[in-house]
Amino acid sequence: MSQHLIFLPILIPMLAGVMLLMSPFGKTKMNRRITSLSLGALTLLVSIILLLTVNGNGTQVYAIGDWSAPFGIVLVADPLSTILVCLTTLLGFVCTLYASSGDDDKGNFFHPLLHFLVLGVNGAFLTGDAFNLFVFFEVLLIASYSLLMHGGQKRSTRAALHYVILNLVGSAVFLIALGILYGVLGTLNMADMAQKVSLLQGDDVYLAKIGGLLLLVVFALKGALLPLHLWLPNTYASAMPVVAALFAIMTKVGIYSMMRFYTLIFGEHAGELSHVAQNWLWWLALITIMMGSIGVLASKSLSKLTANLVIVSVGTLVVLISVQTVGSSAAAIYYLVHSTLVTAALFLIADIIGRQRGHVFDRIEAGPPMLQPKLLGVCFLIAGISVIGMPPLSGFIAKVWLLKETVNINNSEIFWTIYLLASLAVLVAVTKAGSTVFWNHSNTQKDIKAESVRPRIVNSMQLVAIIILISSAPLMTLFAGSLSEYSQSAATQLHDFNNNVNVILSGGK
Repeated sequence: MSQHLIFLPILIPMLAGVMLLMSPFGKTKMNRRITSLSLGALTLLVSIILLLTVNGNGTQVYAIGDWSAPFGIVLVADPLSTILVCLTTLLGFVCTLYASSGDDDKGNFFHPLLHFLVLGVNGAFLTGDAFNLFVFFEVLLIASYSLLMHGGQKRSTRAALHYVILNLVGSAVFLIALGILYGVLGTLNMADMAQKVSLLQGDDVYLAKIGGLLLLVVFALKGALLPLHLWLPNTYASAMPVVAALFAIMTKVGIYSMMRFYTLIFGEHAGELSHVAQNWLWWLALITIMMGSIGVLASKSLSKLTANLVIVSVGTLVVLISVQTVGSSAAAIYYLVHSTLVTAALFLIADIIGRQRGHVFDRIEAGPPMLQPKLLGVCFLIAGISVIGMPPLSGFIAKVWLLKETVNINNSEIFWTIYLLASLAVLVAVTKAGSTVFWNHSNTQKDIKAESVRPRIVNSMQLVAIIILISSAPLMTLFAGSLSEYSQSAATQLHDFNNNVNVILSGGK
């Protein structure tokens, strides 16, 4: 069983999705919930075991069908991919728990779609083959299309249509880029591509550069990097909050792909193609941070505010990727985990706040008082402090770390200025949102008579899901030493070109 461990975070969600489409597992609401939660917990358990195995024994390589690289399809579990798999399965389990309080009643296929999405994301993190990265992209995108439509609201339908069209174009560009790279390199195994790209000469260099930059367009679209970020705020804000929380990991697939391709394949060992995307990533990331911070200030609802916070986090992560050092990659890994969990928590908190404010819902304006202001206030305070980056929570550690890693780079003063101004914008926006929602009340006749949306208190499953997510901030602070060591180890291995190529092509032997 241990030799097949790397495949289980992909296999279990696939089986879960299939089982939930069949009787008796998907026949009744209770059966669906029990099966989904049980298999979600099992996926999380095997992901943690895989993480511990990789941490103790090093990178694990799994050759499907026993066909070794570069001819066969391989899965690669290293410290970076396994921490992201654990993050995905944790978020999937929490969202399953939250949705089981009633959100899954709006459609019979929420649970299988959630597991298929986890399957696609885990596969994207674990694959060592560029074409299979495309395949897993399509799996998670197909599941995400349907999840966006879950609930059937007109606003979500319009946003989903834009999302689908953009991603269909992105998929076409992805295939074109892979075709170009396969034509000049003769392989799509990432380690083999990394080994051959430095040997290119003549026109092949320019063709490979075109392929690499086309991939940048694809990953920028998936990760919501400017100017391909405009789909995200409306898409996330119009989706069901539990779906938006699950989608907090979606942009990280694009970020992860940038880390892999532009460190391993187009990194410092790529000869004439070394750092082919670095300047593009740097300037686009800075503008993304600026646009995201403007969006944060202009947000009229808590869900739109959180969606724009995702854009700010994307820009910050891409800046760290463009620096191309071990330290910056380590800071990016820590920040990625922190930002994913805290933004997911804010989506769920915004949902609960909205359910208790009647017709005002989560809009940042005066409304009727909430039924549980103290409980929700504490949850919002913890998540807000963390996302702002104030001490003593994980956001502060992430902010100090990334500033430290960018202090000696070229144009550091530009990044520091933009990032600190963006942090100030986030502080102002989150503070204003919290004070307006929790302290400004209007008991007008309209509020009293609004019966179309009846306030609902948070139930136990929703509360547990939110507590799991917001507790990550103090826990990441408490275990900051161990997490920073792990992030440093993952970043060191990410930048260890010879080791990565040799381990993957030798099948981990």
